[in-house]
Amino acid sequence: MKYAPELKRSATIALWLILLTFPIMVIQVNTIENIVVWRWMNIAGVGTVAFVLSFLWQIYQHRKTESPLPVSAHLPAFQRLLADPKLYRPMLIFIAAFALVFPFTASHYQINIMSTALIYIMLGLGLNIEVGLAGLLDLGYVAFYAVGAYSYALLNYHFGLGFWTLLPAGALLAAFFGILVGFPVLRLRGDYLAIVTLAFAEILRLVLENWNALSFGPSGISNIPRPGLFGIELTLEQSAVYMYFLLIALCLLTIFVIYRLQHSRIGRAWVALREDELACQAMGIDKTRAKLTAFALGATWAGMAGVLFAAKTTFINPASFTFMESAMILAIVVLGGMGSIVGVIIAALAIILLPEYLRVLGDYRMLLFGAALIGMMVFRPRGLITPSSRTYVFQPSEHQERT
Repeated sequence: MKYAPELKRSATIALWLILLTFPIMVIQVNTIENIVVWRWMNIAGVGTVAFVLSFLWQIYQHRKTESPLPVSAHLPAFQRLLADPKLYRPMLIFIAAFALVFPFTASHYQINIMSTALIYIMLGLGLNIEVGLAGLLDLGYVAFYAVGAYSYALLNYHFGLGFWTLLPAGALLAAFFGILVGFPVLRLRGDYLAIVTLAFAEILRLVLENWNALSFGPSGISNIPRPGLFGIELTLEQSAVYMYFLLIALCLLTIFVIYRLQHSRIGRAWVALREDELACQAMGIDKTRAKLTAFALGATWAGMAGVLFAAKTTFINPASFTFMESAMILAIVVLGGMGSIVGVIIAALAIILLPEYLRVLGDYRMLLFGAALIGMMVFRPRGLITPSSRTYVFQPSEHQERT
């Protein structure tokens, strides 16, 4: 039979999925009547769907190897769209119009969710400097996020400083901590660097949780003021709209600055450091300076996002800055594409918004969300947007052509 290997492989995948989801999809305990309900139709549906989808994917892969397409044809549709200027500009106009109209047509809840997604865009772009460009695996990025949030909350509580004063102050304090972490780990890379940064984040979280005299411990800090608008008193809905537009402006600033950094001399040094550290050092690039700059600039945007988070929620405590936050931000960078600005933006919107808009599915919400992430990593292992490296073509001059 022509497709016998594909059928066998699809049946194996379906069987494994049945075994993995059996306790969730089949067994249901009724605690009121003290009985166990066996839902066999659910597992039959899971197995059938898994078998069909896997078989179709195997057929697609088989035919693709038989008749290879040009490289551009394998790009995702939206990546081909981004490469076409005729479609790129109308898409930007549509996104800008949607962003301007959204807060006036959406509910207060939706505005808050979108504001949270914008904060994660800033966090993802900041971590993209360290992980995506410089290749420094940082699992404690949430520590700089916490430094920004607590710097705003504590300095406002003790000294009465305002939002606009503490926004750059929080960014500078986070950059200082980034350099402080960067110095001891200059000789580390890969897993060892990840362990040290994770340890730093956990130490900072435990200090904030137990140093009651400084950070008020697990109780946290409440009544943090929202950003003001020339002394005008704003209602709760008006404050949400104002915060939304403020986040839009700061996200645009973040995109502009990181784009310029990415295509600058230091950005090319980061990419060289990521690809081959020894070759980078042999070419005369200051490895110490490049690493410290990546840590400091990445932490700067995390500190700024922390100040915005504290101003948006008006309450913070150490439970808001756990390892899961670092894992979420790292997932945004990896799923979006290492070094890709557009990919990080799309991934942040998807990871933050999808679980909220899938709440109508109830208990199956996170199951479908996790399946979507797994499928994305199977089909696009290098991320949604794979940044293309620049190519240089040598064109000989007229004198060289004559000779």
